[in-house]
Amino acid sequence: MAGNSQRRNRRTSNKKGATVGSGGQRRRGLEGKGPTPPASMRKGHKKNRVANAQAKQAARRPAPRRGGPKGPNELVVGRNSVVEALREGVPAKTLYVQQYLDNDERVREALQLANDKGLNLMEAPRPELDRMTNGLNHQGLVLSVPPYEYAHPEDLTAAAFDDGEDPLIVALDGITDPRNLGAVVRSVSAFGGHGVVVPERRAAGMTASAWKTSAGTAARTPVARATNMTRMLEAYQKEGLMVVGLAADGDVELHELEALEGPVVIVVGSEGKGLSRLVGETCDFRVRIPMPGGAESLNAGVAAGVVLYEAARRRA
Repeated sequence: MAGNSQRRNRRTSNKKGATVGSGGQRRRGLEGKGPTPPASMRKGHKKNRVANAQAKQAARRPAPRRGGPKGPNELVVGRNSVVEALREGVPAKTLYVQQYLDNDERVREALQLANDKGLNLMEAPRPELDRMTNGLNHQGLVLSVPPYEYAHPEDLTAAAFDDGEDPLIVALDGITDPRNLGAVVRSVSAFGGHGVVVPERRAAGMTASAWKTSAGTAARTPVARATNMTRMLEAYQKEGLMVVGLAADGDVELHELEALEGPVVIVVGSEGKGLSRLVGETCDFRVRIPMPGGAESLNAGVAAGVVLYEAARRRA
């Protein structure tokens, strides 16, 4: 009988009552989960899949093209050089001054110019400046100039077309003197050109010397760097530009060249070797500048200036 009584009193349902301490869980279960996220963030939704695909595609895109990797900061050393660079507006970053340096007129002017331009002024012991300059005669003043930010060759034509103008560009083939580069930049700016292109290797770059020679015009005239000059000229041709190379033995005289009235890139070679073979073969015209005085050749900066003036005269 006792066994039957136990079976009758046995619970026949599996339902359980409230568990001690479960109130917080039940309350959380009744709470809302916040606003519904947008479709693009809901996993499995069509818009979410599209957004993920677009993100992956963007990650695979190449980075924006530039003229090449940046190099280290350039150092301008010596009192006269530093003062001249500051006068010409070379985009310097920091002026290092030797500790306990004897003041003279150049030191005072350098400090005043640096202060006016908001440059960082750093005092350093002489051994530190000797190390920075590899033992050059810095005379207690060292100016740090950050690497020049080159444009891409396509930037020059894009800017001209955006302004509704025919591109007028100068390309330098084998110019190794930065002062010649600076002179060309100055001429391009003076005659309404849209920029200068230089090779990435074995050619002059926008150093402090080039910037000084440009007389500050490098601040508004872009310089681009091309990894391969021949391919760059071919790309310009596809954009509709005529490629005009300057050569002492050119087939056309400058005053006969009608191509200067439209989109054009003027190619200037080195004084000694002229245009390289591949670049010369790529040119649509090889042009010579008449020189009644009998000179064999012109300085690259002067030659570019003469052609740019003729182009500006015709376009006017």
